[in-house]
Amino acid sequence: MAGHGSTIEYSGNGMTFEGYLSRPSASDAPVVLIAHAWAGPGEHEFAVADRLAELGYVGFAIDVYGKGKRGTSVEENTQLMMPLLENRTELQSRLKLALQTARGLENVDSSRIAAIGYCFGGLCVLDLARTGADVRGVVSFHGLFSPDPTLEGTPITAKVLALHGWDDPMADPESVRGFASEFTKAGADWQLHAYGGTMHAFTNRQANDPQMGTVYNPKADARSWKAMTNFLAEIFA
Repeated sequence: MAGHGSTIEYSGNGMTFEGYLSRPSASDAPVVLIAHAWAGPGEHEFAVADRLAELGYVGFAIDVYGKGKRGTSVEENTQLMMPLLENRTELQSRLKLALQTARGLENVDSSRIAAIGYCFGGLCVLDLARTGADVRGVVSFHGLFSPDPTLEGTPITAKVLALHGWDDPMADPESVRGFASEFTKAGADWQLHAYGGTMHAFTNRQANDPQMGTVYNPKADARSWKAMTNFLAEIFA
């Protein structure tokens, strides 16, 4: 396990989940949940948790697949992700369980919680906001914008920041407009930062598949991280 954090197990809905927790030196810090990409929680999410701890937040890399369920190929990742995309109610139940776990952590400020997510995890945190969950804000990094029709009409109280590569083939301009319309109708305080010349997975240093549309972009990576840190500072003030 990289970094200075530790694994954390939590259970619910008849399943056991395994995440990663990284704490700052100060107690009673805000908590930031980190929702993983389609492979499951791994070194990228753990590194993000450590970076958040360095900023003074409790970084909690959550698990929505279940302990030991991780992908190592496109096929395995798809098999893990698709059942939850097809059953958003189950996905949202697992997200709420992670949020409940975060609230129960010792020596944290449970009144100040946010969630960020990458790729599939971006959809996860948007879904958390869609449920009307009591979190200060959510940040989607190159996330999927597919709405959940069953939640239409639910007020969104969390502030929302979407960080998006304009050339992302998995979230085309039509879906971006759909996101804007949906979150406006739900009364959300939302922002969208779109990065030109930028594809999907732009924060993933291992992404280098132009045909699939997944390419690391160091400028967008740095800009999006700065946008997120500004957003967290605002919502936790």
